[in-house]
Amino acid sequence: MSARKAVNTELTRDIILDAAKDLFAAKGYQHVSMRQIAKELSYSHGSIYYHFKNKAELFYALVEVYFVMLDEKIEAAVAGQKSNIGKLRHICLGFIEFGLTHQSHYEIMFLIKDEEVRQFINESPMKTYQNFAHHVAKYSERQMAVSEIWSIFLALHGFVTHYLRHITTFSDVKNLAETHVDLLLSFTKK
Repeated sequence: MSARKAVNTELTRDIILDAAKDLFAAKGYQHVSMRQIAKELSYSHGSIYYHFKNKAELFYALVEVYFVMLDEKIEAAVAGQKSNIGKLRHICLGFIEFGLTHQSHYEIMFLIKDEEVRQFINESPMKTYQNFAHHVAKYSERQMAVSEIWSIFLALHGFVTHYLRHITTFSDVKNLAETHVDLLLSFTKK
């Protein structure tokens, strides 16, 4: 194995993150090593360390990208609607669509149980939840308690995790997702 390949296949952070994503999703954080990631890419493990200090830093970089994607999905949902209930509906449907469209991402973001990883990435899920909570509070017809907003978030998360790995596309459960979201949004009305 060579530490460096030809210029047209030079190892980049993005290439490493892409390979790591698949390995983490398939085997779990604990069962993936930097050597395995390097082997998957046909590079030496030293070349991976050139880009990332350790596995936790690599994992954190991967997860940060996913949370940015989810936050962008939430913001796009708000921007694309005129009515407050429309904004809430699209935020909630967008969350479900993101989770079921990017299943391995979602698992890595929300379902990895490793304590080292949870401590390392604890800030990203909280920022995304705060963004979600801000919009729910802002666009609800009535003042929502923090516990009510959290319950809506958990209900969306539960929907995604229920169908995770059992469907191939969001469109497979789109009608069910819409019914689920409409029920949840009935709690935001006066």
